[in-house]
Amino acid sequence: MTVDVELLYRQHLSGSDRRLLAEAAPGTSVVDALGAEGTERAVFGPDEWGGAGGPAPVTPFLTFAVAVHRTAWSLSQSTHIDEWAGPHVRLPVFDVPRLSEFLADPVRRFFMVELLASYTHVSSGVAWERTARGWRRKRFSELDPLTLAGLLESVGPEERPGVYRRLGDLALFLTGVFPDHTARELPTGARAARLFRLSGLSPAEVESLEGLALYECLGSRWYRQAGRSVAGAATASLAAAEEYGERFNDARRILNSVTDRYLFPLRQQWFGR
Repeated sequence: MTVDVELLYRQHLSGSDRRLLAEAAPGTSVVDALGAEGTERAVFGPDEWGGAGGPAPVTPFLTFAVAVHRTAWSLSQSTHIDEWAGPHVRLPVFDVPRLSEFLADPVRRFFMVELLASYTHVSSGVAWERTARGWRRKRFSELDPLTLAGLLESVGPEERPGVYRRLGDLALFLTGVFPDHTARELPTGARAARLFRLSGLSPAEVESLEGLALYECLGSRWYRQAGRSVAGAATASLAAAEEYGERFNDARRILNSVTDRYLFPLRQQWFGR
């Protein structure tokens, strides 16, 4: 499947974004400009955050795109990566070529950029639902896996691939951008049992999983289901989702690196977690 990644980026970039790229890396394509050292300096400043204490006034999409593309470049030049090993704990791991190969694919890079940009605005609030005892207030949030997984019971077959894709996105976002929080706030009890049932997992398949490994199992399954549950040929996005499902751990580790190097100082501002 041929994908015009250059066009995909142009559809998301603002006029000021394109002007910055043209000035920072003149005479190059948008994709090449996103990975240029001059673009990194223009967006993040000479010491990553610059004198202003934050990125340049560009769209979050461009900021994430530069972060992902520069991480891809960094991985191609590195011998090790600082691996998340627990809250506030990072250990050096040396299988960088595997991660570099995964992120070298332009469609996979775009997939990660688009995922990050999609979480700058999330829906949450209170809804009313009818029960046997009358109406009940129920909180909902796009950042709650159980709320999202509940849609699998109410949507038709044609909509399930999209729900599975979004569930996979959520698992990757939580483990990649907020690993410390996610490892401490795992689903338990009845909520966990319902989440596993909706995801088609038996208790035996998850009973030995702890920390991020639980969400890695769920995210991998959800992404694979996104590609496999579609009727007919999968779109480029769903095909990429299935690839992310097969290598969820690699994708999570890459996103941890992107977060630690570029996104950590402003996570709360961008994502409001």
